[in-house]
Amino acid sequence: MTTILQRFRHLLAPATGVVYLVLWIVGEAGRSGLAEHVVVVSAFAVAIGLAAWMPSTALGLVVAVPLLQALRLLHRPTSTTWPEYLAVAIVVGVVGAGRSDALRWIAVPVLGVASAAAAWAMVVPTVADQDVWGRWVASSSGTKTDLAFLSLSIAGASGIGWAVGVAIGATWRVGLASVRVVEAERETEVASVELHAEQERARIARDVHDSLAHSLAVVVSQAQGAAAIAVRDEHAASALRDIAEVSRSALGDVRALVERIQGTGVEARYGLADVPPLVADMREVGMVATFEQRGTPAEVTTGVAAAVHRIVQESLTNVLKHQGRTASAGVVLDWRGPGLGVVVASRGSAPLVALDGPGTGIAGMEERARLVDGWLRAGRGDEDHEFVVTAWLPTTRAVGPAPAELEAAR
Repeated sequence: MTTILQRFRHLLAPATGVVYLVLWIVGEAGRSGLAEHVVVVSAFAVAIGLAAWMPSTALGLVVAVPLLQALRLLHRPTSTTWPEYLAVAIVVGVVGAGRSDALRWIAVPVLGVASAAAAWAMVVPTVADQDVWGRWVASSSGTKTDLAFLSLSIAGASGIGWAVGVAIGATWRVGLASVRVVEAERETEVASVELHAEQERARIARDVHDSLAHSLAVVVSQAQGAAAIAVRDEHAASALRDIAEVSRSALGDVRALVERIQGTGVEARYGLADVPPLVADMREVGMVATFEQRGTPAEVTTGVAAAVHRIVQESLTNVLKHQGRTASAGVVLDWRGPGLGVVVASRGSAPLVALDGPGTGIAGMEERARLVDGWLRAGRGDEDHEFVVTAWLPTTRAVGPAPAELEAAR
């Protein structure tokens, strides 16, 4: 359900723009001046349609159009078309619901300028055009009074639209963040069970390997030695050579089986290609999240790729839970060394959940890195409210434990 809402909510603003334009054309059909004023309303409809995708452009349009009308460079509103300024409230409402904090607050002065310009276009007469607001409503208050009244009225209506948009956007992001946290906690629980099972399988695999590999190695050695001695009995020598060959093949099979046991499981479905979507999910809930790769990517095993995915996923989940959806996080995959470096650095001080203990997330990440012959460290950074997760994992260019210099750096 959440995925469907995410997919179609971006179409809401364009659909609203189309409905706005169609309703206005239908409402004004048959009246004079339709062709002249359609440019103005079309511009407002475009602003509404672009409010979600290109909010800066939309804000510029809702300011530019009333200003051009006030300067009489565009057809000004009439007694039946002045409700067109509802577009200002719609646009600032959509921008207020967006993810950009800067644009959200820029929308406030924008609606103020747009309201003043719209009121000027409606109220202030010219020598050539005396048909203004005062004549439409038979007002005798005077131009200044009408100008102040309409400026405040349009600004108030637009401000309500902006506040509603901000509230809807905040509710959406908080709800989405809560869903992400619940999903992440559920996945963490499943991953913990998988990890314990994986550790048990790895332990059994190592025991089997140590036992069978030693026994088979002895069989191979004894069979080869006996075959060398039994040179006079061709049949015995051939049988001993067959035993040595079969045992040697079985030893290779045991080693391959151990490697498969240690590198498979449900988590193997995830890899490096699934890391960028994790970062995109965090941006969707309002977090300032970035992803960067440095150097030339190298080949990694399935186990290493799965470990990278889980480490990044758990790190970003911890950022969301313990530093808040307004936190900033940067994920870096560094291929320039003898292995793959993974860094997740974050800053934030508005946790969604209260700490109720040390937790098992970091320990789980450390174990995942250790199982693929890597290492992981996590702790506070140099700046306030900063947390950094650093890991090293082997690639095909560096198989085995981390180099001494990297080990010392951690």
